[in-house]
This record gives sequence, structure tokens and C-alpha cells, in this order.
Amino acid sequence: MSDITDAATGPLLERDGARATIRLNRPKHLNRLQAEDLEELVRLFDLIEADPDIRVLVLTGTGRAFSAGYDLNSVAERAVSANEQQSAGSAFELVVNRLEDLGVPTICRLNGGVYGGSTDLALACDFRIGVDTAEMFMPAARLGLHYYRSGIKRYVTRLGVDNAKRLFLTAQKITAPEMLRIGYLTAMVPVEFLDEEVDQLATVLAGNAPQAMRGMKRAINEFARGELDDRAADQRHRDSMRGEEIKEGIKAFAEKRAPRF
Repeated sequence: MSDITDAATGPLLERDGARATIRLNRPKHLNRLQAEDLEELVRLFDLIEADPDIRVLVLTGTGRAFSAGYDLNSVAERAVSANEQQSAGSAFELVVNRLEDLGVPTICRLNGGVYGGSTDLALACDFRIGVDTAEMFMPAARLGLHYYRSGIKRYVTRLGVDNAKRLFLTAQKITAPEMLRIGYLTAMVPVEFLDEEVDQLATVLAGNAPQAMRGMKRAINEFARGELDDRAADQRHRDSMRGEEIKEGIKAFAEKRAPRF
């Protein structure tokens, strides 16, 4: 996957068969997100989710970092506006939550460092594959910022209470091996193997039953948040037992071939 783009832009959408890739593309500023980028990300998420041919999303960045987070000047400017209906922080929170609940499985291709709010953006993905030179830190305590509720909850449910306290309260930087140890990274690889590792996982995900994955992803996320809709989860299970996907899955198993969902 090429990391070279001529000019800085908002997020770019690329399509390759069943795989969609969104690339953050402001490399001179370490892909720091602007207000207009948040609107574009939501638009792209909607497009991806509405396309039944897209089975997996990869989120990545251009250049030497994944993202430096959300533009702090925008946060400060919007925070002092008494007439602002929605703060920059809450706008960012809505985008991250939308990504977490996206119907297709998601992979964050961490091509470099991840900082600030973008640590939560990556954490909202189902899988995170990073280069062994990556690093991360959450500077909220240094900035005097109380982070938004759902972001703290994501840290706690994904990484555990102790790791969430360490990252939020110390605001200290950690390296890729430590990111892997605490579970922030799903896998860590040298940069020359990054695309191969991402491609392998994306191929696996794109080949599995999309409706079953969508429903199970929803249940897992709801379990993690402590807000499982038991009735809806039970109904999805019952529906799957008589759906087209299980018919194809059982047939493919009997015929010793890959299923075609």
C-alpha cells in the first residue's frame, strides 16, 4: 500500500474488491484531524455501511504517523463559543462511536505513531495492526482536559482499569512492544510486513458471513459497554439458524470448499 499522496486533503476512500480503505491524509501535520474531516469520516462510514459488497474496512494514515489526534485549536475555539450547540469534543466522540458500531469489521493499519484522540479512534476499530516503531500517548492530563465519557469507557473495557489509569493519568508515551503487551495492538510487525499482515486479516474477514459477523460484533460491543439488548441478540441468533448464510456455510463444509457468502 503506497503512503505517497501529492497534496494534503481530507480523508480519502479507496476501494479494492470487498475491501474499503480510508486514509487520513495530512502527513505534514501528522494527519491531525480538522472539523471538516469529522464530517467527511461520517459520510464515508455511511457510504461503506450502505454498500453490501464492502465486507471490511481498513483505516490508516499517510506518511510517518497514523494521526496526531484532533486539532486542539479547534477544541479551544469551539469550547469558548457560548452559542455552539455541539462542542468539538462531542463532535469527535460521535465520529469515534460511529466507527465502533460500524456494521463491517474494521482494521486500523497503524503505520506509525498515534496520539491524543486518535488513540481512541484506533481503539474503536475491531483490530489494530501496527509497525514495531509505533508509539502512543494520551495527553489529556497535561492539557487540563477531562476526556469524554465513551472514550474513557472504551479504554477501560478494551485495556483494563489499570492500563486506562496509567495512560490517562500519567500521560506518558509507550512504545509498540508495550502497546502489544497491554492489548492495544492486535499484532506488531516490522514496517516491511505491515501490508502483508493487514491483507491476511482483511482477506479472512471479507470471506466470513457478513450478517453473522455484524450481529456478533454488535453483541460483543454491547456486552463490553454493559448494555446488551438480550432480546435483539436472541432474535439474531434464531434468525441465523434458518438464514441463507448458514445454509451456504453447512453446504461448503460438506463439500470441503470455502463458503461463498
